[in-house]
Amino acid sequence: MSISADLVAGVAVPDTALAREATELVRDAADDLIYHHSRRVYWFGSLRGRHRGLSFDPELLYVGAMFHDLGLGERFRGSGRRFEVDSADEARRFLRRHDVPEDSIRRVWTAIALHTTPGIPEYMEPEVALVTAGVEYDVLGIGYDDLSDADREAVTRLHPRPDFKNEILRAFTAGIAPRPETTFGNIKADVLEHFVPGFQRADFVDAVLNSSWPE
Repeated sequence: MSISADLVAGVAVPDTALAREATELVRDAADDLIYHHSRRVYWFGSLRGRHRGLSFDPELLYVGAMFHDLGLGERFRGSGRRFEVDSADEARRFLRRHDVPEDSIRRVWTAIALHTTPGIPEYMEPEVALVTAGVEYDVLGIGYDDLSDADREAVTRLHPRPDFKNEILRAFTAGIAPRPETTFGNIKADVLEHFVPGFQRADFVDAVLNSSWPE
């Protein structure tokens, strides 16, 4: 596998047809916010993997990073499903068109589907762990000091994040407000509670106590 000219902080995007087509697809399908965020997730995930001494497939990590937020897009907002699943399914369709082995597809699907479910991905395959690690770094600043100032600045120089905190919260809200039921039991309920007037999160205890079982 050769590497591309996109070398940042010693990490490059794989120079393969699969990676190039993934880039083109996401560039066309997503706005600048999601595109630049997704590219940063790849670099931050890769750099955190290097920091942890993990061995991973950069091509699979790249596809997982690039597709992880596609399900926030307008065409998915009526799906009635979690945006993570919509994103993962888009990646699976893309990879199957390229005859990627099913085990590799499973890893990418899982990485995307679980990227907002903390406490689980870190114990799974490196590609799964590192998509979440990249997202956590870019969105939440988890592990911020794991990377040097120079490496962090090299990534954000290529893919800036102006007003990113507010912009990504707006994107989350727009992507999931039309399907509020999909936030049950996951962190995106916090987003709707902050930004959607009248939203009431479902309660697990109420769900147990009000189930059809008599006792």
